[in-house]
Amino acid sequence: MDKATLGGLLLAAAGILGGMTIEGGKISQILQPTAAMIVLGGTIGAVMIQFPLPVVMASFARLAHVFFERSTNMEALITEIVGYANKARKEGIVALDRDLEQIQNPFLKKSLMLAVDGTEPQELRKIMELEMENQAEHEEKLPQVFESAGGFAPTIGIIGAVLGLIQVMQHLDNIEEVGRGIAVAFVATIYGVASANIFFLPSGGKLKIRIREEQLTREMILEGVISILEGMNPRMVETKLRGFLGQERAKALEQAK
Repeated sequence: MDKATLGGLLLAAAGILGGMTIEGGKISQILQPTAAMIVLGGTIGAVMIQFPLPVVMASFARLAHVFFERSTNMEALITEIVGYANKARKEGIVALDRDLEQIQNPFLKKSLMLAVDGTEPQELRKIMELEMENQAEHEEKLPQVFESAGGFAPTIGIIGAVLGLIQVMQHLDNIEEVGRGIAVAFVATIYGVASANIFFLPSGGKLKIRIREEQLTREMILEGVISILEGMNPRMVETKLRGFLGQERAKALEQAK
């Protein structure tokens, strides 16, 4: 579980609901299923119009990465690559063919497979960089789904409020009913603004960071395999790859802006 995500949601909810109750409000006043249905249904519908369905489904599948950290153990990955470098230096690059079936990381497995098959370093880099670019182009659309939802939700909330006011206007003869109806109508606006700024937009930002971390991992793997193919000393390979550790999170934050 990502403690920052969970803690942020709890803190935001506690701050908003706590402030409301201190001012004399009641939580029951904002529990309006109809308003929630208008905002969520309208927002998701608008997102589905903007993006192809596979992209929308993939983005919601990636939503788990916002709440749960699946960060790669970079130290273990570096140790694994250096181990392959030592073996290739002693027995030759072809000796790594026996280890391919045991490799869990698909990008590392494919890169080493091309290296074992005799692909030149420059050609291997072109092939894998092309795959990385295509994957990055697909992945960058996933946070955009949540960012778009964050833009639509407040507007849909206003639509819900206007719909509520239309219903209120039909009961102008009962002033008490009018006052209660206006209060209920504006709940949709609260749902729209709150969902955008507490969930959709922050989720898009967190997902950007997660995706950038995965991209940096693939960049590190490619550099490691190229270094092995070029016959670089295993100690130099390890030093080269450790350069990614200090820059990983800083680059992820910078690229996600």
